[in-house]
Parts: sequence; structure tokens; C-alpha cells
Amino acid sequence: MTAHPAAAAADRFRAAVEKRELAALDGLFTPDVRFYSPVKFRPFEGREMVLGLFGVLLRTFEDFRYVGSFEGTSRTSADGTEAPSAVLLFRATVGGKEIHGIDLLHVDEDGRIKEFTVMVRPQSAVESLGRAVYAGLVAEGLVPPLPEGR
Repeated sequence: MTAHPAAAAADRFRAAVEKRELAALDGLFTPDVRFYSPVKFRPFEGREMVLGLFGVLLRTFEDFRYVGSFEGTSRTSADGTEAPSAVLLFRATVGGKEIHGIDLLHVDEDGRIKEFTVMVRPQSAVESLGRAVYAGLVAEGLVPPLPEGR
């Protein structure tokens, strides 16, 4: 039986995250990868930005672990095309708050991740995650700080 097209990418991604090996993620993303965050309306775009974001995420999550996975197909957000997809279920802690979440990966014909969506709960954990990730992105110079008074 042939493995699902998204399963190999999901397995490589999962291994890199569990080992906290940011360099191992580089070849897994398409150059124009889109990352949909639970705390930002517009996606993060491009391999460089997404790798920078993962650097922050790997430092922000405490006790991060994957607890399950599913494979199938789903429509991408960018253009609505059907793509091989994998869902990775995870648990983690951020700022003392437990997070339950999923990573939805869409892969291209070469088995690279072209779209990545994260969904987390509960709302209080989403807010803690948003503040922590934003601070990390500012510290890395990936996004500008908010103007004073905002």
C-alpha cells in the first residue's frame, strides 16, 4: 500500500518540530508557503518569514507534543484547489495556559508544504500565544513594534 502523499511531509515536519530542529524545516516548505495563524487575519507568506515564525514558536511553546494525526484531502485557502493534506493534533503550554490545537498541512505535488494552518483553543490560550509570538517576532526583527500607546 502506498503512503498518503501528505503523510511523508507530515512525518518529516513532526520529527523536525519534536527535535526542535529549525534547519530541518527549511526543505519542507515551498518558497511561497502561506502560514495561517490563529491570531492574525492575513497569512504569513514566504519560506523566510515562515521559518522565522517557527523559530519563535519553537521557543514559545512549552511541553509541546503531537498526540495524533489524520490524512486526506482538502481545499486550500489560497486558491481552493484540492490538495493532499494532513492534520496533526497537538498539546502544549504557553504562559502557564494549556493549549489544544491542530496543524493543517497542504502539500504540493513534490510533497512540500505549501499551506499551513494552525487552530488552537481555548481563547485565553490563543491570547497568551498571540502576545508571546508577537513579542518574539518583534525581537527577531520580523515585524515592526506597535506604535506607543496602542
